[in-house]
Amino acid sequence: MKVIIQIPCYNEAESLPVTLGELPRELPGIDRVEWLVIDDGSTDDTIKVAKELGVDHIVRHTENLGLAAAFMSGLEACIDEGADIIVNTDADNQYYAGDIPTLITPILERKADIVIGARPISGIQHFSPVKKLLQRLGSWVVRRVSETNVEDAPSGFRAFSRRAAMKLNVFSKYTYTLETIIQAGQKDLVIASLPIRVNKDLRPSRLMKSMVNYIYNSMAILVRIFMVYRPFRFFTILGTLPMTIGTILGLRFMYYYFIVGKSAGKVQSLILASLLISLGFLLYILALLADLISVNRRLLEKLNWRVQQLEEHHRKPGAHTADDRG
Repeated sequence: MKVIIQIPCYNEAESLPVTLGELPRELPGIDRVEWLVIDDGSTDDTIKVAKELGVDHIVRHTENLGLAAAFMSGLEACIDEGADIIVNTDADNQYYAGDIPTLITPILERKADIVIGARPISGIQHFSPVKKLLQRLGSWVVRRVSETNVEDAPSGFRAFSRRAAMKLNVFSKYTYTLETIIQAGQKDLVIASLPIRVNKDLRPSRLMKSMVNYIYNSMAILVRIFMVYRPFRFFTILGTLPMTIGTILGLRFMYYYFIVGKSAGKVQSLILASLLISLGFLLYILALLADLISVNRRLLEKLNWRVQQLEEHHRKPGAHTADDRG
């Protein structure tokens, strides 16, 4: 049984020694523990520091592609290196590494495919009240859309079984945290949520450049996720608004035309009603088309999963041994 702890990095030469210094090299019930660093186009000495501190595998991006891309590159590399369990943590040492044994236990006991560490949000001092509110709001929305019970959706302290890692495919460029939960709910992967501890803040968040930027990107991700994974409901809701307003305006015109007998000056509302009803109808048609596309996407994902299983079956032991990847 092999565990690989992956760490996405972007200019983390200063914080990486602290993070690696806390990571375990042995875990109960695990034969081998390895470390993997994803260098997302760093311009400092991140790679040099990683090599000096004994990191087993390094994945290199020639340019900064973002956290989500780094996360996915790490998962793919861990799978290639034969990881049975993949633990993801941040390079800023935000998460307490001593909780890794707790994090992987549900996977070892075959009770979960993905385990997400739930931070004590209310007790984290360097989180502003607005950020705490947004964290809770985001987690609530993700629970509703994914039909899971994840307490801390934005948490990056996670453990994945090999099967779960092979099934995930993140499309977002901003962050992977929300989308992976939605996908897990769609793909019948069992998610467990466990309380974890956190360390003192080493540096400001790279994702949260400003409160406005964080809100904008978080809302954009949630809308996009809802549109991709609940397309019929998304476009039906959009279509219902103009359809309802158009119907009300149409009934108003009919009232004045047939009952009151005075339709003069009401033709404009009839035109607007026609436009709104047409818009609503088009959005309903789009909902059906999007739902058909969603079905096709799920079929392609199942096909991709079957291909990966066949490759897994035929893969020779030790076929992937390189530490550096371009």
